[in-house]
Amino acid sequence: MSDAKIALVTGAGSGIGRNATLALATAGYTIIGTGRRQEALEETAALAKGGHVEGIACDITDPKSVDALFAEIKKRHGRLDVVFNNAGNNVPNTNFGDLTFEQWKTVIDVNLTGAFLIAKGAYAMMRDQTPQGGRIINNGSISAHVPRPGSAPYTSSKHAITGMTKSISLDGRQHKIACSQIDIGNAASDMTADMSGGVPQADGSMKPEPTMDVAHVGDAIVHMAGLPLEANILFMTIMSNDMPFVGRG
Repeated sequence: MSDAKIALVTGAGSGIGRNATLALATAGYTIIGTGRRQEALEETAALAKGGHVEGIACDITDPKSVDALFAEIKKRHGRLDVVFNNAGNNVPNTNFGDLTFEQWKTVIDVNLTGAFLIAKGAYAMMRDQTPQGGRIINNGSISAHVPRPGSAPYTSSKHAITGMTKSISLDGRQHKIACSQIDIGNAASDMTADMSGGVPQADGSMKPEPTMDVAHVGDAIVHMAGLPLEANILFMTIMSNDMPFVGRG
């Protein structure tokens, strides 16, 4: 176990984060799964069939909570090799003109500021450890490319993640830190549960959309995480083949 690579997954208590945690565990990683609810993290750990999963609750929007998370990782393991910067949230579909500041802040605080705090803590740890380096994988989303109607806060946060990914990738070269982004489209999870009942389309209609098994995302994360640090998949798009992304609108 001491030779296992150490990985951090945010939003590990459900959905894509849980799936990625279990996939990395099966691949032999030691994983720190984090999220707001300790009970959900323990449920994820109990499902692991390989590796080793430790749940540590953290509010990624709180700098002090994030600092405590990384201090605990350093205390337990002394280093960090991989981060899947995955945690995110959303608000109900709302036309831009009707958005409230509270709705905007709810999404940006988690999807962008929280992602920044996790990436910043991971970057510092990877830069300062011996041997130096590591890999940060940011969860972008199809919305990092094109919006759905009524999704300005979410879409804005994910476009910003693309800029952060490029900046980390550039700044991290001198410290052997690779940064990637995975853009996921319609993976079956809690966030896509309503797609079978119809979601807003660019023409104003509501239509159901196909989804793919979330396990394919976990497999992709394992592949990206396992690359040597001299190689990097800067951007990967993984999506339901039949979803309206190519040709959206």
